[in-house]
Amino acid sequence: MQVLVDGGIALDVSVAGSGAHTVVLLAGFPLSREIWDATARELSAQCRVVLPDLRGMGASGVADGPYLMESLAGDLAAVLDALGEERATIVGHSAGGYVALAFARMFAERVRGLAFVCSRLAADAPAQARERETLAARVEREASIDAVVDAYVARLLAPQTLADAPEIVARVTAIARRTGPRGAAALLRGMAMRSASDDIAPELTMPVLVIAGAHDAVVSLDEARSVAAAFPHAALVVAQRSGHLPMLEEPAFITAALCAFIGRIAPASESGS
Repeated sequence: MQVLVDGGIALDVSVAGSGAHTVVLLAGFPLSREIWDATARELSAQCRVVLPDLRGMGASGVADGPYLMESLAGDLAAVLDALGEERATIVGHSAGGYVALAFARMFAERVRGLAFVCSRLAADAPAQARERETLAARVEREASIDAVVDAYVARLLAPQTLADAPEIVARVTAIARRTGPRGAAALLRGMAMRSASDDIAPELTMPVLVIAGAHDAVVSLDEARSVAAAFPHAALVVAQRSGHLPMLEEPAFITAALCAFIGRIAPASESGS
């Protein structure tokens, strides 16, 4: 289905399963909701699963940027409104976690639980923000996503995955290549401009799950521990064979972790099972 949001942008949204508990799965950059396919199939037996592509990503529409995290959080609120959902558990991978945090800041009353997969609370350091701007300018100038694929794909996967799982490498590369340069540049700039979320974390009292990859080259295990420690009611689980994409590198592990987390939030009588 498509949902119109501010600016007349059409977000492409997939919905699966049913039940009183709704879970939103957000993908990180430069990816689409396809990374969640295996997890969504399993979760849909337990609850209603909503998978939107962020603006500029996947099959969603593109508009001029930058895509601020607050704007993307507003898009998510519009999706939930269109589906008649007042509250949901929000699961955000990487940049999707930044959106989840912005949503929790703006709409805390609509959040039943939060799960962060290989994401962080900190804002970009100045050097990292400059790198994002340089990359955004390059993909616009070249009208090609190639520079993003070259910069990101290898860093997203564990060394063992890169060496032994060419099918995963090929899938991640293919998903990233379907991202248009205009949307990529807009989201790169939005990520570079985002504020830190350290201030809001202690105030978020809903259940929180932090999922880390033991071999993540983007968000270290030490940083993941700090993220979990920042929330009043958070648990940390570690995918031991994964880099930055445990939903593809260890899908059974991440699915089990999310199913258990959702089961703790929603009594059995509220689930679709």
